[in-house]
Amino acid sequence: MFPELEEFENVIREKYSLLCIHCDETGMKVHGKRHWLHVASTDKYTCYFAHPKRGSEAIDAMGILPEFKWVAVHDGWKPYNGYNCDHALCNAHLQRELIGIEESYKQQWAKDMNELLSEMKKYTDECKEQGKYLDFEQVKALEKRFDTVVAKGIEENPPSLNPERQGKRGMYPKTKARNLLDRFIEHKEKILRFLKDLKVPFENNQAERDVRMMKLQQKISGTFRTTRGAEAFCRIRAYISTIRKNGLPVLEGILAALKGAPLAIP
Repeated sequence: MFPELEEFENVIREKYSLLCIHCDETGMKVHGKRHWLHVASTDKYTCYFAHPKRGSEAIDAMGILPEFKWVAVHDGWKPYNGYNCDHALCNAHLQRELIGIEESYKQQWAKDMNELLSEMKKYTDECKEQGKYLDFEQVKALEKRFDTVVAKGIEENPPSLNPERQGKRGMYPKTKARNLLDRFIEHKEKILRFLKDLKVPFENNQAERDVRMMKLQQKISGTFRTTRGAEAFCRIRAYISTIRKNGLPVLEGILAALKGAPLAIP
């Protein structure tokens, strides 16, 4: 369905090979059953893909991450981490979780980490706006402060002080605070990648914006009646999103596609 747009989609996929891409997924209904909309996007290109599954099977079928070698920005969902590229975590997600930990557990490390991430973002934003290179010594100092905050978090969350309830065989489950702290320990490189490379964004807002239209469609229509209908909608919406991002006239682009000659994207 829409072979011209399929070719357009393939061209976009090729352009992803040297870009930092944003990945996300959201639920959708197809003939009354749970499906998933997957998105891989940049500020210039959008690719949507509908699939019955949420995990690696769907991501493989989409055909972007399996061959991708640069930086994938995402929310840390486990299947994404299995792909052989560099990864950057969405710090906006992490900041929301830090606020929750600060409010629910009254932990100082969460407050300090949230403020530190904001300070790091401000620094990288200023470098981008002023066309400056990152200062190695300043980056090193910020990273040292990150380690200090993590150490404070470990003091506030030693394993022996996390018995919300006793589990099987005398093992104590971790609190939400400790689980989040462990992510900062384990995924430090992914969290701070934006601080080492100005081409890497602080958050995954691009992907979240690009799935918003699908959520609106689901609110209005409720469900797609056929799988082919869902696939066609994804292809059309990806085309419209991409030409809009590139400042091209949407109506002209739609008419060109209907005539079998979609607009060329730089």
